[in-house]
Amino acid sequence: MSLLEVKHLKVHFPVKRGLLNRARLHVKAVDDVSFVIEPGETLGLVGESGCGKTTLGRALVKLVEPTAGNILFDGKDIANSHGKKLLATRRGLQMIFQDPVGSLNPRMTVEQIIGEALDIHRLAANRDDCRARVRELLKAVGLNEAYAQRYPHEFSGGQRQRIGIARALAVEPKLIVCDEPVSALDVSVQAQVVNLLQDLQQQRGLAYLFIAHDLAVVKHISQRVMVMYLGKIVELGATNAVVDQPKHPYTQALISAVPVVDPDSKRQRIVLVGDVPSPMNPPSGCPFHTRCPIAVARCKTEIPPLREIIPGHLAACHLAK
Repeated sequence: MSLLEVKHLKVHFPVKRGLLNRARLHVKAVDDVSFVIEPGETLGLVGESGCGKTTLGRALVKLVEPTAGNILFDGKDIANSHGKKLLATRRGLQMIFQDPVGSLNPRMTVEQIIGEALDIHRLAANRDDCRARVRELLKAVGLNEAYAQRYPHEFSGGQRQRIGIARALAVEPKLIVCDEPVSALDVSVQAQVVNLLQDLQQQRGLAYLFIAHDLAVVKHISQRVMVMYLGKIVELGATNAVVDQPKHPYTQALISAVPVVDPDSKRQRIVLVGDVPSPMNPPSGCPFHTRCPIAVARCKTEIPPLREIIPGHLAACHLAK
């Protein structure tokens, strides 16, 4: 059984206008998304800014309410869970946030930040046990135990992100949603945090949904990768297959934009014309057809299904083969 199974998930935000403040339009941030994550797997999620990556991640941990669809975690549908049922689920499903500054309470010490999760889920017998667990978690993420009494402003960005990782680990989760956890860090620190996440995965059997816009990082850490555009999944497959032989025109354009070290490389850059359409008023048919260099008449009227092009490699394109 898959650890996480998402079926036809939608997250639409109402846009209220007029004197009566009625919802006349909806921002379709996530629009009919389905995928699975296996135990111990890292699934990468890539796409340009505004495509719905973060909203999808937040919906999985119920920080955003889904509009429709199912989220099966450990076989239980949590899409409509609230209260105590949701609290029990959140022990197995945690999140690491993009901003290591804004995600930590500046008025709380590191011990209080990490210990709060232990208190909420009643995982520490007493205060001394809580402090001992906090010290173990700090050590696990490569921080000095003495840092427990310090405040977030006393740390660098990389250290703050390690505190965020320790907080996520405190409740011993099975799956962690990593929302661009290294995008706000220096390049040298990025490598350290990515290596830390990989080490923790091996030690604790964790599964990750790793959200990023840097394909190089995703290729390094992920077994499979999922490409998102305008709220929809347009390609999904093994990382090497998607990076080396992309099937969808949007994925091909993304990969062509990645800098190449070899000056003799003959890879052709694919430049997309136009802007990303508004998620309040997405185009009919294929959502990418307004920018696609190979679009045909069919693309303007028919929504392409996410179909298997070759075994294990799916793409939402009428012309992919």
